[in-house]
Amino acid sequence: MHHPVYVDGDGALLDVAEAIAADWAGLGVRGSFLARNLDTGEQLGFDVEEMMPLASVVKVPLALVVLDRIAAGALDPAHPVTLDPARSSVGHTGLAAFRYPATVAVGDLLLQMLAVSDNAAADALLDLVPVADVEARLRAWGCGDIRMRHRLNHMYECAAGAAAHDFSLALELAVRDERTGRPTIATLDPAYANVGSAAALVELVGRVWCDEISVPGATAELRRLMGLQVFTHRLASELRADTLRWSGKTGTFLHLRHEIGVVEAESGDRVAMAALTRTGRCAGLAPDVDLAIGVAGREAFEALRR
Repeated sequence: MHHPVYVDGDGALLDVAEAIAADWAGLGVRGSFLARNLDTGEQLGFDVEEMMPLASVVKVPLALVVLDRIAAGALDPAHPVTLDPARSSVGHTGLAAFRYPATVAVGDLLLQMLAVSDNAAADALLDLVPVADVEARLRAWGCGDIRMRHRLNHMYECAAGAAAHDFSLALELAVRDERTGRPTIATLDPAYANVGSAAALVELVGRVWCDEISVPGATAELRRLMGLQVFTHRLASELRADTLRWSGKTGTFLHLRHEIGVVEAESGDRVAMAALTRTGRCAGLAPDVDLAIGVAGREAFEALRR
């Protein structure tokens, strides 16, 4: 039986973390969770150093590197990029779902990538700022526990190769391999995947919100774009109020269901969060798991607000 490693904190915060971990375990969910008040430094969570494949959450550090290039004048946000669906990346949203060629500016590729998690937009940006350059910039910023090793479409290529293009079988393999600890799909193996930990991701978004990484022009634009995400079924689901603002990025692939982001209150409270989960069931949809992630976000925010 897995025993979570909890973040040090006072008794009340530990109680909240234990309740979240127990709720997830009851649904057959493994993973890590971290929430941190960006102004007081108080935090709660568990298994925060575990490295996990990130799916589309990796689009946040990618966006920051691209925005840093734009701020430095090395990349024009108005530069047009033409995408051909015949050679595009797999995905259900944005340009990845287009049937005909389209020309889109770099700045709007960033919008597509973060607002609707467009894989084609992400890989088009990686044509301009290669994976190796993203990795190097993250290391230079001291973000070595966030690794970008491959393009977004490579996740689907590896799943298709392992499961003979049967994504129901790919999901079964992912769930089976979760139990055995021997990944069949390379991009689910932390040794080869785009990976990060809850601790590293909360640190990253915290630095973005506090203008402590890249330059203020880049971080301000990343905050704006993350605030435009259309998906509200995970951490945002229990943080809907006129006095709250959620800015985040989900990540979903096979049995992975993630989200990172920051909730800001009119009172001035700012809490950064990362929820990285792996489910032990063969289900393409798991609304109960999404809800449990949302409940975790609400409970953590209530415990950490001043």
